[in-house]
Amino acid sequence: MMETTFPHHLAKDAVKQALAEDLGLAGDITGQAAIAADESMTCVIRSRQNGIIAGLPLAVAAFLSVDEKIRISRHRKDGEKVRAGDIVLELSGNSRAILAAERVALNFLGHLSGVASLTAQYVKRVKGTGAAICCTRKTLPGLRAFQKYAVRAGGGQNHRFGLDQAVLVKDNHIASVGDIGRLLQRLRRNAGHMVRIEIEVDHLEQLRKVLEHENEVDAVLLDNMDNRALQEAVALVDGRLITEASGGVGLDTVGAIARTGVDLVSVGALTHSAPVFDLGLDFHTELTR
Repeated sequence: MMETTFPHHLAKDAVKQALAEDLGLAGDITGQAAIAADESMTCVIRSRQNGIIAGLPLAVAAFLSVDEKIRISRHRKDGEKVRAGDIVLELSGNSRAILAAERVALNFLGHLSGVASLTAQYVKRVKGTGAAICCTRKTLPGLRAFQKYAVRAGGGQNHRFGLDQAVLVKDNHIASVGDIGRLLQRLRRNAGHMVRIEIEVDHLEQLRKVLEHENEVDAVLLDNMDNRALQEAVALVDGRLITEASGGVGLDTVGAIARTGVDLVSVGALTHSAPVFDLGLDFHTELTR
């Protein structure tokens, strides 16, 4: 299990916004009309597939935000493997409250477990190569911290969280300045001594120009290069800079990309295309353990 820290300080607002969106002004009118106000229930959330669980703190927060008296027992921790049929949460309390929070809790849990599970698949494909899998800024607005947390829960690493965390020079930055050397010197002079600098290159000639100024840069992003070019790039860098491969990365290609010797493989799909992880809330009049 990957050691990672959940961003608890952001959970309250995220859950509040999600519940406000789902409950609207009147609340769950189905539950209010169909279920007695004092009725209680015992239920579980089960995994319906194999994978990695993530997002349990958000699911728990969703239920407790509706009714703080709901009793919740966690059967799994974020980052743990689960199999179809495994119980991840057990809940007992007011029926209206549990059902009002159900969809928000499952939305968070299903999405983040999907991110973690997809990440784990990529990590498995590069095992033994020395390359790490990392995510990108291609995240859903408002969910970046949680999605990047889920990537870590799945065994991946995080790229920068935002534009203010590190310098990443892309092709449009180079085009606007016109000269790689002048651009890198300007960045190193102005960015500050604590800021790391990475530059994206599309072909080996650009990389050679970057290496003429290697003291001004920390990492190089090798964008959309084929595997032969990646191997040549790694040989040219010769360990002097961190190498990151990006573009055209899928589960069917990531292993070969990692075997070129790059240090990192960044995958936008981890956060923008992760399939939802299938979980469900099952009602039990008497929970069988």
